[in-house]
Amino acid sequence: MQTHRLTTAQALVRFLASQHVERDGVEHRFIEGCFGIFGHGNLTGVGQALAQNPELLTYYQARNEQAMVHTAAGFAKMRNRLATFACTTSIGPGATNMITGAAAATVNRLPVLLLPGDVFASRRPDPVLQQLESPLRGDVSVNDAFIPVSRYFDRMERPEQLIPAALSAMRVLTSPADTGAVTLSLPQDVQTEAFDYPDEFFGRRVWHIARQLPDGPALERAAAVIRAATRPLIIAGGGVIYSEASDVLRRLVTRTGIPVAETQAGKGSLPFDHSGALGGVGATGTLAANRIAATADVVIGIGTRYSDFTTASRTAFQKPEVRFVNVNVAELDSHKLGGLPLTGDARATLEALDPMLHGWSVSDDYRRECEQLRAEWDSEVSRLYNLGHAPLPAQSEILGAVNDLSAPRDVVVCAAGSMPGDLHKLWRTRDVKGYHVEYGYSTMGYEIAGGLGVKLADPSREVYVMVGDGSYLMMAQEIVTSIQERAKLTVVLVDNEGFASIGGLSRSKGMAGFGTRYRYRSEGSLGDDAAHANGERLPVDLALNAEGLGAVVFRARNVEELRDALVAAKKAERTVVIHVLADRYEAVPAYDSWWDVPVAEVSESAEVAEAQAEHQRDQTRRRWHL
Repeated sequence: MQTHRLTTAQALVRFLASQHVERDGVEHRFIEGCFGIFGHGNLTGVGQALAQNPELLTYYQARNEQAMVHTAAGFAKMRNRLATFACTTSIGPGATNMITGAAAATVNRLPVLLLPGDVFASRRPDPVLQQLESPLRGDVSVNDAFIPVSRYFDRMERPEQLIPAALSAMRVLTSPADTGAVTLSLPQDVQTEAFDYPDEFFGRRVWHIARQLPDGPALERAAAVIRAATRPLIIAGGGVIYSEASDVLRRLVTRTGIPVAETQAGKGSLPFDHSGALGGVGATGTLAANRIAATADVVIGIGTRYSDFTTASRTAFQKPEVRFVNVNVAELDSHKLGGLPLTGDARATLEALDPMLHGWSVSDDYRRECEQLRAEWDSEVSRLYNLGHAPLPAQSEILGAVNDLSAPRDVVVCAAGSMPGDLHKLWRTRDVKGYHVEYGYSTMGYEIAGGLGVKLADPSREVYVMVGDGSYLMMAQEIVTSIQERAKLTVVLVDNEGFASIGGLSRSKGMAGFGTRYRYRSEGSLGDDAAHANGERLPVDLALNAEGLGAVVFRARNVEELRDALVAAKKAERTVVIHVLADRYEAVPAYDSWWDVPVAEVSESAEVAEAQAEHQRDQTRRRWHL
């Protein structure tokens, strides 16, 4: 057997450079590069390997370890999970900074490969700088914190362990059902140790992404359930987009008349102006989708994991006899809500179901009802886009301006706060990849880093990052990385002086916006109620901060100036930040939806007591679906 003597890190880089995926006869390189920040725990291992052979794996410099995982996740999502990045860090805080990114990737079922440095496997110099010491276990390190947020975790104690670990890592990364964050923990001494690796380990390896099909009897049962329905509804989740099933879905919906509501991850499965498109569903859903959901007798979930936002905390589907048919590549999700499980690829399953439904469609009355609700909702969106609110614009007007001035193939990126909910309701998506909102983990700080990943995945598209001031302050530094990589973003920084989303939730629960507004203390409090809302404004200039990071900056005081800035931004050659003030109290309504947020059962506050009574009334709508 021919061998090649390499360090563990050199062998890992060479192996990753040879990994490809194939689906439907099209092959892609899987690991497109490696983001990294170097320290003593990876500089002379993975860092040396990347520097020695830069043609194998392109190195990208990041500013924050959490951010580079978000960039990899954004890239993977944009590429339909068929490609991603590796991320390398030193030991200690550099490693643990990636944990939030790992959790977000795993919750959202997105492949990212994490390569954190670790303490010495030999333990000769223990304790080393940044090492956690445990009086109960000698083999514990801070990297053990990755275990619950990783779909696969392994720690290399010897160089030869890399061979089975790397293959296992790729199996999970390329699995449509099991993918998420994969962590290979690399002790700093093991990274630099050499081993005679077999040449076959570095050969070109192609991982086939199969389109799994449910068995025939399950498909027949599902077709029978759908044919017997009078008010069926499709819930399109992220699996529709990842499996590239949008065209099949469109044909099925056009012929049968079954309306479609979308989850956050599934938004864009149909263009907004399709006759069957009812928009977002659930806690952040549209009036059209939620009204149809409430009376649906059969719900066909395609590629959705039925989060509490999708089901409106189990209140969305009110018909007593409602049944569920669940198409999902993950068995865990296909069995949810007591549904009839169709465990398989979304596109392949829809293609198999389609001929079984030939000759059947919903009634003309049901079609007309859905089309009427859809038309009414479209008018409501237009109203919210053009409120004319003063003196500061409403957030809905800001989103409307960006939507109107963006092109069909442009991508909107968001993650946390109230904007994902407003976008889910209001954004008129015209392209299947035009909507990119991380809402499985709703990670504050994802926006700019994730937007960078989107841009790197498809440089031909303009990327609009919608970010609130709260998220911006958590993670703005990847503006620098976008400039370094000449990956232009247009960042719309919506400044409402605090945490507006939680402020609204707080007020709805009798808490008066406590701790959510950026002001100096007033009478010793950081409240946002009438007694303390007049605290002096903080001397913070986020536009000036963005300018200092190298962005082209525009300031907009109203919607007209925002529109001018958006037009001007198109001509800029590097990342643009448009700073616009918004009214934190002018919110988009909830439309026949509910989200279960518990309220204190006892309180001295009359407002909290009233909110608790309302919560008790609302939760009577919750249902078990068994």
